[in-house]
Amino acid sequence: MDAYSSNAFSDSYAASAPVLIAGDSDAALRRAARTVESAGARVGAIVPLDGAADRIALQASASAVWIELEHDSGAAMESLLAQVSRDVADGRYSAVVAAPGALVDLLFTRIGGAPIELVIDGDDSERVAALAIATSGIHRTGLLSDVASDQGAERLRQLSDEVSRIASTLARLSAGPGATPQRVQSPVNDTEVPPVAPETVRAVIRARRLRGRFFAEDLFADPAWDMLLDLLQAEIAQLRVPVSSLCIAAAVPATTALRWLKTMTDKGLFVRRADPHDGRRVFVELSPDASRAMRRYFAETGPVAVV
Repeated sequence: MDAYSSNAFSDSYAASAPVLIAGDSDAALRRAARTVESAGARVGAIVPLDGAADRIALQASASAVWIELEHDSGAAMESLLAQVSRDVADGRYSAVVAAPGALVDLLFTRIGGAPIELVIDGDDSERVAALAIATSGIHRTGLLSDVASDQGAERLRQLSDEVSRIASTLARLSAGPGATPQRVQSPVNDTEVPPVAPETVRAVIRARRLRGRFFAEDLFADPAWDMLLDLLQAEIAQLRVPVSSLCIAAAVPATTALRWLKTMTDKGLFVRRADPHDGRRVFVELSPDASRAMRRYFAETGPVAVV
């Protein structure tokens, strides 16, 4: 595909570095272009995945690269993700990857450690905000920005939360799409910290989810704590937790959950473990320090209801 230009932008936008778009289908490319234009940015080029690497090499400058995915595109996708991850780490440009929920585990495996904005099943507000965050330099400041807090998308977020709760229930009942829970050895010596009964953690998680029956879920959104609880429960049960399952446990849109997951990993609270049987998936678990802290916290609270 040839470079794409628009005359709809002001002179200030025309003077800014463009956004290069790559996608795995014509529909994906059109969707990405609409997002970039809605964000008030300038589209520099629109190319298929297999032509993106060469186009990036020719691009004199770019404010960002937007990769739009609809499915697992195999080698072309993985090669491009690897190149973009290296370039972003080197500070050449920013990047956004938008994809469906089915690709969460794969994408986090490939670019989970890079400062790339991931948008999973994102609505228009999340997509535009992700581009703004990517190009704002926020990753260089170490700050966390919650795209889901956009006030203009209040109703859309409420609908997204409802879908997330339904998906969470179904996922827990089925133990995840196509995945069988795997037993693991507990990383914490039980003699070092007070024991925590699995029923206690389950009761806390259930109590937190029950609040959504009586109040808007976003009143109590606390993805960091929800993920800590879920990983503690999994550790006690000696189960591994894939990224997709942890995003569901966070009870917020997947895009927001992934941003928190990265932050918690960067802070040393979460640890990524490669799946020895599937190189395209990683598991997440509590770090030893986080595990001890959680167990001691429950020991300190005693019989008091922790929600």
